Amino acid sequence: MMKATCVRLLAGLALVAVPVAAQQQDFSKVEIKVIPAAGNVYMLQGAGGNIGVSAGSDGILIVDDQYAPLAERIRAALKSINSGQLKFVLNTHWHGDHTGGNATFGPEAPIIAQENVRKRLSGEQRLRGNAVPASPKEALPVITFQDSVSVHFNGEEIKVIHYPHGHTDGDSVVFFTKSNVVHMGDDFASGRFPFLDLENGGSVQGMTAGVAKVLAQIPPDAKVIPGHGPLSTVEDLKTYHRMLVETTAIVQKGIKAGKTLAQIQAEGVPEPWKVLGDGPIKNDMWIQLIHSSLTQKTPGGS
Repeated sequence: MMKATCVRLLAGLALVAVPVAAQQQDFSKVEIKVIPAAGNVYMLQGAGGNIGVSAGSDGILIVDDQYAPLAERIRAALKSINSGQLKFVLNTHWHGDHTGGNATFGPEAPIIAQENVRKRLSGEQRLRGNAVPASPKEALPVITFQDSVSVHFNGEEIKVIHYPHGHTDGDSVVFFTKSNVVHMGDDFASGRFPFLDLENGGSVQGMTAGVAKVLAQIPPDAKVIPGHGPLSTVEDLKTYHRMLVETTAIVQKGIKAGKTLAQIQAEGVPEPWKVLGDGPIKNDMWIQLIHSSLTQKTPGGS
């Protein structure tokens, strides 16, 4: 039964990768949009994960860098914000839609990430059932940390804090303390269900706990940059956390009642959350990810 569950989940996740593959085949249509967040901080949207930007008298710091073919368009967008030099690159986690530009920007500015990000990028990994080759040396983080690190840049302390076993085992949340902006990486997908990379240390329990910790320490008027989706508010993040808690409880209750995964999926999620299944992670897939996380039936397991 576990093997069948894993196969179904991987088949479903393969469908999630289709839009990414399409974007990779035709990056010519991707536009990098510059969205002011607050203070010195901006958000760039294109293909892949949202990029955070600190721009000021010290130059430029970026959080994540999307896909390699977009690097020059990202560079042009940065120049439209600030003519200064790129000084630092932060990675929120290891996935290619957030680190694909590392090979281009790494030789220009040091890459900083949680130590598990370097470990993942340094060797071949499995993601959604597919092999992901190791990244080249120039794409690897050169500064790593275990729990947290601070970058004092553009007049503020930029705190980078590791929240374990959320989206992956190497997730970091970036706090722009003076600008009052938080970049959540893929621990927050705004307006959609998130992806849990169970193969690489992710879990719904860790994600829920991490989001709760972030909410406990950020001001109510902070701007929130999600890994995917529009620029958001603290209220949006609270709603997202409530979704994590409520949908997880539904699956937990079904498991305790002896229901099968198919039965839990048939019952579905409550009405307020069904619309989130219009994104890449559909309702059935989200329930299956929670179920696999709670029962430790991770894809690739035996």
